[in-house]
Amino acid sequence: MTDSEIKPLVYVVEDSESSGALYCGYLEQAGYKTEHFLDGHSALVAIKNRMPAVIVQDVCLPDITGLEVLEFVNRQPSPANVVIVTANSTIDTAVDAMRLGGFDFIEKPFPKDRLLSAVKSALDQKQDEIAAPAAAVTSVAPPDVGDHSVAQYFVGQSLSMSTVFRLLDSAAKSKASVFVTGESGTGKEVCAQSLHNASARRSGPFIAINCAAIPAELFESEIFGHEKGSFSGAVNQRKGAAEQADGGTLFLDEICEMDLNLQAKLLRFLQTGTFSRVGGQKAMTADVRIVCATNRDPAREVGEGRFREDLYYRLNVIPVSLPPLRDRGDDILLLANHFLQDKSKANNKQFTGFAADAIKKITHYDWPGNIREMQNVIENAVVINEGTEVTADMLPVFGESRPQPPSASTPAQISTAAATTAASAPPVPNGTQGIRPLWQVEKEAIEQAIEQCDGNIPLAAACLGVSASTIYRKLKGWN
Repeated sequence: MTDSEIKPLVYVVEDSESSGALYCGYLEQAGYKTEHFLDGHSALVAIKNRMPAVIVQDVCLPDITGLEVLEFVNRQPSPANVVIVTANSTIDTAVDAMRLGGFDFIEKPFPKDRLLSAVKSALDQKQDEIAAPAAAVTSVAPPDVGDHSVAQYFVGQSLSMSTVFRLLDSAAKSKASVFVTGESGTGKEVCAQSLHNASARRSGPFIAINCAAIPAELFESEIFGHEKGSFSGAVNQRKGAAEQADGGTLFLDEICEMDLNLQAKLLRFLQTGTFSRVGGQKAMTADVRIVCATNRDPAREVGEGRFREDLYYRLNVIPVSLPPLRDRGDDILLLANHFLQDKSKANNKQFTGFAADAIKKITHYDWPGNIREMQNVIENAVVINEGTEVTADMLPVFGESRPQPPSASTPAQISTAAATTAASAPPVPNGTQGIRPLWQVEKEAIEQAIEQCDGNIPLAAACLGVSASTIYRKLKGWN
């Protein structure tokens, strides 16, 4: 067998002769065999005769579009992974291409390492798919080992979640960025982790960063790392999240909290695959898959100037919207039973199910704090009580649409107490009696709610009728 026969074959479909030759040169130096096509029809003929290992596909061609080539590839029995190449002016088209099944996309101009990284990832993912059936035949492990469907990491059978599972299973086969949206407590990090576990990157690291919990001045260091002495307190060199996630997945939670200046640096990293540590000059590379999440409306954040539009398009290749718990039907009781078994085992209790009155209470409540709130409620009932069956009186007192902790005041009482405190404040300098800044009144109301809910911020948020992330954000601002 000759060297050319064992080298992975890569088709480069690029109408620029010089650019195509450059890409082929990079790939051949890295050990690939290449063929260059200047138009779409030539590529279609070659693909029909022989499917390559990977296709590097330009979007704009002189005869047909790169999207048509991509669709043709994906109609074949064993399609190759396709890496989309695009210019700035065609980024929207590239996003469409990813939704049609493209594996990754890189934007011109890009460095050699970015191309090689994308092709290697595409090849590795395809080889994992091919190897999986053989491993299943020879393995003596249980039948479900090796099943990397996203659904195995969730508890849920509702139609809304089945739609999410199908979308995530498709996304897991590519390296495309995924943007997860949903209310607080709907399981966005579980979604990101399950996507990683079901992908070809599952053997690599999964690194999660909460963008709302990192001070702005430390954010760049957290993402890209820093060199020793680069700023006060930098006593050692430190690897950032991007470097730690090399070969795996980087999850950016609460992405809309990211500072605009850092958004620009993140965009550059996504475009080029390169970055530098804070205080360093060396350009470094990392092959990561980005999954991000927010409980805000990202399109609105873009419209109001708080989030870069170009970064939004880059990240929102595969959008996933997690439904709130109240819209998941029978999943509510399914999740309640799951948490009951889990918390009973963890606390050495004997609970095995719910009484009829408890089931009615659970299924008729709208769960504004979603899965996180349910988990807290079930744990509370298990820890405080004894028995084999959870009854309605063991659960926190639920209002018409919001839960109230047994000893807590209602939102109206909290607001009244805050207003009373505000009214008793000393005069302001200009002589106006009884008026204080609104943020102080709001701060007192939130602090009282948290105290009366024993520090349970999601429950306090539910009592106040706001999302937990709103309270976290305000606390961060006050601190």
